Amino acid sequence: QVQLVESGGGLVQAGGSLRLSCASSGRTASTYGMGWFRQAPGKEREFVAAIPWSGASTSYADSVKGRFTISRDNAKNTVYLQMNSLKPEDTAVYYCAGGKSYSRITTDYNYWGQGTQVTVSS
Repeated sequence: QVQLVESGGGLVQAGGSLRLSCASSGRTASTYGMGWFRQAPGKEREFVAAIPWSGASTSYADSVKGRFTISRDNAKNTVYLQMNSLKPEDTAVYYCAGGKSYSRITTDYNYWGQGTQVTVSS
């Protein structure tokens, strides 16, 4: 079993930055592929970024490419999402997820955090 806890969300003005963290616990947490997803009110949950357990590659949604950076520190069992140049349309609840492989598809992930709210004001 893997538990995931997100932190770092908040209110920021457009153009600002936030760094989200996702702390994982469980014997095999560091071997999982990790992803970040987000869900805005009235919309479906959508892929943001993903990274395999090795950290050797990354994947991003087109809407955040060049602005967001996903990284991980397996020694700390933590995954990060650095978000720069934030826009009002980035406002959503952000979730981290863990799975056997890293993917853009929600159903490929077995474990989910509770989410952290990010609000970007214009």
